[in-house]
Amino acid sequence: MTLDSVPQPNSPEARDIAYQMHPMVDQRRYEKTGGLVIERGEGVYVFDSSGKRYIEGLAGLWSVALGFGEKRLADVAYEQMQKLPYYHTFAYRTHGPAIDLAEKLVQISPEHLTRAHFTSSGSEANDLVVKMIWYRSNALGKPEKKKIIGRIKGYHGVTIAAGSVTGLPNNHRSFDLPLDRMIHTLTPDYWREAQEGESELDFSKRMAAALEEMILAEGPDTIAAMFGEPVMGAGGVIVPPEGYWAEIQAVLKKYDILLVADEVICGFGRTGKMFACETYDIRPDVMVLSKQISSSYMPLSAILISDDFYEPIADESHKIGVFGHGYTASGHPVATAVGLENVKIIEEKDLVGNAARLAPLFLSRLADLAKHPLAAASRGVGLLGALEIKPWETPNAAAAAVAEAMMEEGVICRNIGEALCFCPPLIITEEQVNAMFDGVATALDKVAAARAAAAAE
Repeated sequence: MTLDSVPQPNSPEARDIAYQMHPMVDQRRYEKTGGLVIERGEGVYVFDSSGKRYIEGLAGLWSVALGFGEKRLADVAYEQMQKLPYYHTFAYRTHGPAIDLAEKLVQISPEHLTRAHFTSSGSEANDLVVKMIWYRSNALGKPEKKKIIGRIKGYHGVTIAAGSVTGLPNNHRSFDLPLDRMIHTLTPDYWREAQEGESELDFSKRMAAALEEMILAEGPDTIAAMFGEPVMGAGGVIVPPEGYWAEIQAVLKKYDILLVADEVICGFGRTGKMFACETYDIRPDVMVLSKQISSSYMPLSAILISDDFYEPIADESHKIGVFGHGYTASGHPVATAVGLENVKIIEEKDLVGNAARLAPLFLSRLADLAKHPLAAASRGVGLLGALEIKPWETPNAAAAAVAEAMMEEGVICRNIGEALCFCPPLIITEEQVNAMFDGVATALDKVAAARAAAAAE
């Protein structure tokens, strides 16, 4: 099925239209076209309801590190369901899987991050971090220090606070977002925004100067924290230019502003290091993890915090008598058991090393595709990348057309604006990387031929 086909009556696609409302779609368009029904997955592949096989080039939603059908995760989930299918971490209670995963995350994360708190999604986690930042400012006797800096094109989720830190217009429009405590600085998009003759380092210094100018205009004593993805994902895979994070961190340190590293997409090996903070020498006060933490087999996210971040919050909870926050599924035993096994498999199979080893091939194939007449540029790090397509008369139509043609060739990616974004499972092989990009090349040729034929008519 394509997005231009009409679902047959009583088909899964038709029933889906009748009974389910979907996220991130044009609802009226979905009523007409329906969606692609995926029935099963195996390794880097998924299969639709007709049996057609696709390489899942975005690992689901940037998330299925181990690919599909990892039996060890299914076995662990089943065993935990039998032993303790649910318990909470409220009111002085805990359980083994949450303890074990918290310990593991602290052990493998940057040394200064010493405690973990669990939620169920990146949006929930980032939303809670905002609340914790405000709670901490009050604990420190700085009730005015509440503003949060995000970045234009940054993505941190869709809940009210996290969605406000997000810097994508379509996540704000008609939702009455962002909240007025959220402000946004520039996107470090060197390819689009660099001035003529400007080096990457000079561009990074200009981004830092713009950040400092914003801080001074708002008042440093009113700004509590800045959120940033080490590599911006949903904004179109925007890789930081040379020196960017060093320059940004210097400004934040100068004005006593916390840094929250959103590693929801980058964490657990995506950039060729266990965490992208290692790749870019970032020292955050808070690190947010999700997606690849459990390969999204179970809803799970984690917030890792430093002692400096934790201590004022702990003191305030003692003063009040409680840290008045929690979700029913925080630290869910099945989710945390699966998360722990997932991390063990990443380590045992050296999937971080696999990402580092395959990165040169992955990035060189993207660079070769960027030479196609329809393409404009490529970018990436590790096994995370994007191919920029030259725009057509209708905004975003070019990448959408190529993405549709790629599905016909058995490759799924995500088109964001005019960028085709790739983030395959970390288990991918050299042969599969080549097969994925061979499919992209064929799709580009077919779209170019169809466009030329249409122009000739």
